[in-house]
Amino acid sequence: MKIVGIGNVLVDDLMRISSVNVLKELLLPVGSMTLIDESAYASLARVRERFTPEVATGGSAGNTIKALAGCGADTAFVGRIAQDAQGDAYTDCLQRMGIEDRLVRVEGHTGICSSLILPNGERTFATYLGVSAGLSARDIRPECFEGCDMAHVEGYLVQDHALIERVVDVARKCGVSLSMDLASYNIVEENRAFLARLVERGVDTVFANEQESLAFTGDADVELSLRHLAGMAPTVVQKRGAAGSVAVRGGKRVEVQAEPVTVVDTTGAGDFYAGGFLYGVSRGATLAQCAHAGALLSSYVIRRMGCELPVAQWDEIRLKLADIIY
Repeated sequence: MKIVGIGNVLVDDLMRISSVNVLKELLLPVGSMTLIDESAYASLARVRERFTPEVATGGSAGNTIKALAGCGADTAFVGRIAQDAQGDAYTDCLQRMGIEDRLVRVEGHTGICSSLILPNGERTFATYLGVSAGLSARDIRPECFEGCDMAHVEGYLVQDHALIERVVDVARKCGVSLSMDLASYNIVEENRAFLARLVERGVDTVFANEQESLAFTGDADVELSLRHLAGMAPTVVQKRGAAGSVAVRGGKRVEVQAEPVTVVDTTGAGDFYAGGFLYGVSRGATLAQCAHAGALLSSYVIRRMGCELPVAQWDEIRLKLADIIY
């Protein structure tokens, strides 16, 4: 089974900051994802001088596909990339992990996501999309899904309604099942009605954390929002951070506790959870096995800065997955 990811090509700029005062200084809401222009990105220079960043490949759907590839899945990725040093680094990462490159290459600058990480591990994103912002409906062709059985799309693309509608339409016509991560709560709030119509029209699996679930349904209660989500898509996964996760499919509900580990950086935790869960789906695993696989992958990525794990850890993960999915 082959799985294709569709999303923003981003290089992560990871900075451990001292307190929320830094976010206030930059006018960034805690825990949000804010799209910024070139001038706003340049204003982050003073923060980078104070908190030396680490650089890694990123992007929500890209992280999920990397996680799937690390598990051993057959994968591909669709996105827009520039012919620059950051783009070359991203391409090298795909090749290293055996991910089929279905990227659109253009002139310009590859997108950069500045991830500002508080001492408790919570992260806030300031994203300069660069050429990723140019990914459009016309880039989504049947060839993007060729040979694939599943597709995973990030909710950040919802800000271009025509683009994400095209993804859903072409995926359905190609007979490809579709999963979506709802992305940041503030983006969900801004696009609630559209997202609801989109999910009901053709999304098979929805991933959302508690804030995103509440923003999506408009409920004040997390459990109520989960029930509403479960009535809209065949499979729904609500990620609850340290409290674990809840997955619902066909009236069956599974709760899985989070792995007890020391949190270094939560960047990519939800993306890797989705990767583990979808790996289980690709292997025909039960709902509980899928949720345990998601929790396992999430526990590994939050122990380190960024979303790139060393080969030895992927070896460990694959051995543990074999015990979960049997």
